[in-house]
Amino acid sequence: MTENPRGVEGEDGRPRVAATYYLNSAPLVWSFARGGRRDEVRLLSDAAPVRCARMLARGEADAALAPVIEYQRVEGALVVPGVCVAAKREVRSVLVVTRGTPIEEARSVALDTTSSTSAALVRVIFREFLGREPEFEPSEPDLPGMLARSDAALLIGDPAMTFERETLRVYDLAALWREHTGLGFVFAVWMTREGLEEKIGRVDFAAARDEGVAHLEEIAAQYEETLGRPRSELLSYLRENVCFEPDEELAAGLRLFYELARRHGIIERSRPLRTTTGAPFA
Repeated sequence: MTENPRGVEGEDGRPRVAATYYLNSAPLVWSFARGGRRDEVRLLSDAAPVRCARMLARGEADAALAPVIEYQRVEGALVVPGVCVAAKREVRSVLVVTRGTPIEEARSVALDTTSSTSAALVRVIFREFLGREPEFEPSEPDLPGMLARSDAALLIGDPAMTFERETLRVYDLAALWREHTGLGFVFAVWMTREGLEEKIGRVDFAAARDEGVAHLEEIAAQYEETLGRPRSELLSYLRENVCFEPDEELAAGLRLFYELARRHGIIERSRPLRTTTGAPFA
């Protein structure tokens, strides 16, 4: 992905778009980084989804591929309809890991701080579905260190796909969510802020998604060496585990997540989704 200075307005007025370079987000940004829309935006890259949301909130970016929980926290946030990072069943890259302790017996959980949505989802799963309140400890994504301090650890993104799993017990959060709700889960969406609708409206995020999805084999080949995983494994992940276009089931899952997050005090309110165009999210 192209690296650009963060928070710098392009002289040509191109929208500043912040995104991570995780494999699960690559199909949504490939067009801007390497494809036919690489001159359409000023691409600002960061390793942490939550920091992309903060860039949007501080006015350092005009749009960001951000954790969905941040829609409820960024003042005046709007969602670009029709595009997302989601999972209908297993996601394989958002996990709770233990050294063998069943998740329902965990007394402490180290939370990967790079994505606020996944941390919120862990809290919802424990409070709403497991009826327990372990001690939650924010942590850098270092699995050995996390498990040295806590019974369980949350890992997201590329680190969740590359650790050695022998002797460990692994729980897929999208699978747990579906087990208890019957719904898919949306992890991230493109967001902007009120007043930027016209500027961001010139960017065709859906067409960028389609171009990225058309190049999944190239994306998998690009990440094969970086992640040290077989290309076929990465390609099956992109094709079978991650969804990039929301439907009504995913939208219902997102609404329920917001309501449960509000119920359990993770967010102060559950604001209905407002999109840049006024059209439904899905």
